[in-house]
Amino acid sequence: MSAPTGEKYVVALDQGTTSSRAVLIDRNGQMVDCVQRPFQQIFPQPGWVEHNPQEILFSQIGSLTELLQRHNLSAGNIDSIGIDNQRETTIVWDPTTGAPIYNAIVWQCRRTADLVGQVCSAPDVRDMVRAKTGLLPDPYFSASKIAWILDHVPGSRERAAAGELLFGTVDTWLVWVLTGGLVHATDVTNASRTMLYNIHEGCWDKDLLALFDIPLAMMPEVRRSSGSFGETSYPGVPAGIPITGVAGDQQAALFGQCCFEPGEAKNTYGTGCFMLLHTGHEARQSTHNLVTTIAASAPQVEGTEYALEGSVFVAGALIQWLRDQLGIIQTAGETEYLAQSVPDTGGVYIVPAFTGLGAPWWKPDARGLICGITRGTTRAHLARAALEALAYQIRDLADAMAADAGSPLGTLNVDGGASANAFLMQFQADLLSCEIRRPQNTETTSLGAAYLAGLATGFWSGTNELRSLRSSDDVFRRQMEPQRVDELLAGWHDAVRRTIR
Repeated sequence: MSAPTGEKYVVALDQGTTSSRAVLIDRNGQMVDCVQRPFQQIFPQPGWVEHNPQEILFSQIGSLTELLQRHNLSAGNIDSIGIDNQRETTIVWDPTTGAPIYNAIVWQCRRTADLVGQVCSAPDVRDMVRAKTGLLPDPYFSASKIAWILDHVPGSRERAAAGELLFGTVDTWLVWVLTGGLVHATDVTNASRTMLYNIHEGCWDKDLLALFDIPLAMMPEVRRSSGSFGETSYPGVPAGIPITGVAGDQQAALFGQCCFEPGEAKNTYGTGCFMLLHTGHEARQSTHNLVTTIAASAPQVEGTEYALEGSVFVAGALIQWLRDQLGIIQTAGETEYLAQSVPDTGGVYIVPAFTGLGAPWWKPDARGLICGITRGTTRAHLARAALEALAYQIRDLADAMAADAGSPLGTLNVDGGASANAFLMQFQADLLSCEIRRPQNTETTSLGAAYLAGLATGFWSGTNELRSLRSSDDVFRRQMEPQRVDELLAGWHDAVRRTIR
């Protein structure tokens, strides 16, 4: 298939937790094509999660080159490249050889829970971290992962201090490789997830770096999400394509959902679940265990924009567990039919704390629980309980977010793989008692990366044009009686309490 003569596109490199994708976006904001390549998940010990950085790279480059070849596209057909990525995942590499010194430690990994507990044990230290970064001290973020690598790879602390090692989240790694090692940079959204970046002053914070004994020489330059990150210079990839958009996947999804104004919210149902509420230029500190993070902004916006965020560690990963570990489904799509084949879960609740509980609980040592099983429990009950578990976790986030914002959610924009499940979306609307809006194009993460890239080059004129491109949404509204919702939530919270005892 060849592209129309003279037609231009934006390519989004959507680097996720389980796969890498290259997505071709046209001027109307439509996905023309997508190439996806999975890569290996590595579990060295219980609670540990790693990726091979070279596998991440090859899966991403492979998907990009296949996409371009499939449509006979050259550099002249590509206006720009935007990158969105799994956040917090940590890579340290030698810039001379280009080789990572250890596997990437994934955002899900809990190996540094004790380290964070020790370093941030004092209340004044925890308060300092929270005040500077907007984050709750947790092994989820990059800081302790960098420290662990430097502590466990012989000689790496000395090499890092001497400027012989570089750190990056996955976006930084991809930019560095794609530009032939010329650009060592990240964007503000990814920087804000490291627990080392001062989100108010806009810089790597010397106190936080000292806290984890991390040299400033390792850290990438921090740039705006929409702007220049160099040009492609990598074997097999057309040279000279501008890389002009970079954002962490969840901030990219917020942007792709056209949540440009304060009060607009989205939730992404991916490997985890991530709910973000745009708060404008106010870095609102949560009093309900959410985190404050930097939002991606259009290039015309002056200053820094922020969001409140709640993170659920296990969402789509729970459905993968039903398929891959339990073997009770063959495809994720089966869960919708199974859930609808029974009137309820038969009293079964699943709390998927495989790697601890995220917001608003923040219990890294919690572990998963299935309760309420009887002799009559079937795989349909388990499938329904798994889908409901995703919705319950989002209800908990929404309650915390409404308390922080001072008003309940009126509308929640949704995206991600599981948002295609109509049963889940209706159940979510029932629990939240608000309107759920699902766009026709649910690939909003890659769309956000493309939008950020295309705005920087003038491919799109501004956010008003982006809003005009959005197709009509599917809308879900509450159907369940409030009393039934209260009963179900009481059972869910009882299950959660059992998990965190």
